[in-house]
Amino acid sequence: MIQVDRDGFIATITLSRPQARNALPIAGWHALAEAAREIAASDARCVLLQSEVPVVFSAGADIGEFATFAVTDDAANFRKAMRAGIDAIAALPMPVIAVIDGGCFGAAIALVLAADLRVAGDGAQFASTPAKLGIGYPREDVARLIAQVGKGNAARMLFTGEIVEAADALAMGLVELRWEEPAPLARAFADRIAANGPQAIRLLKRTLNDPADPVLDAEFDAAFTGPEFAEGYKAFRERRRPDYP
Repeated sequence: MIQVDRDGFIATITLSRPQARNALPIAGWHALAEAAREIAASDARCVLLQSEVPVVFSAGADIGEFATFAVTDDAANFRKAMRAGIDAIAALPMPVIAVIDGGCFGAAIALVLAADLRVAGDGAQFASTPAKLGIGYPREDVARLIAQVGKGNAARMLFTGEIVEAADALAMGLVELRWEEPAPLARAFADRIAANGPQAIRLLKRTLNDPADPVLDAEFDAAFTGPEFAEGYKAFRERRRPDYP
């Protein structure tokens, strides 16, 4: 269901549940959180989040589990499991690039919004469909959607549940990059990221996530006394690519 692989400093999380178009059950969200924790503790410098199933990224949550939610506590369990998986991806200390080639629906949009960059294929499609099921969307994920595309576009997606094609997704800012074959482009960006100072990249991610944090001032200053700056500056003076350990 959730696979984790390494290729050098690049870690890959792959969704692989073809019988359900990568719809994640409660157990799947927990598995995603565990995969993220495993990577967070590693020396990976960038993470790719992708699908192994052709023409679909993910159908979102496993709707088949919803039937019992009205008479059990499973709705809360589902919400907490989904939160654990999505927030674990968002909390990864290294950059995450989501590779979306095909359908990305429902909770899967919340998942890709937890990444730092999104690369869509020409055939990517997006739809936020909770209203069609008569339910809402978790508040944390609505907040991320608003931050990504603005309140008006978030309202458009959530209220209508309409399909947003790749070109429209790029125009509204739901994805940052669009390419016919998104996987090679995403890998190229991951390689560029991995070639930079890993601690500098982690500092930059923390700064992007919370630029108002005053602790970042001291971390910025301290970077000039660290080994990454020494190597980066030396490489700049010698007109070569830096070699970060």
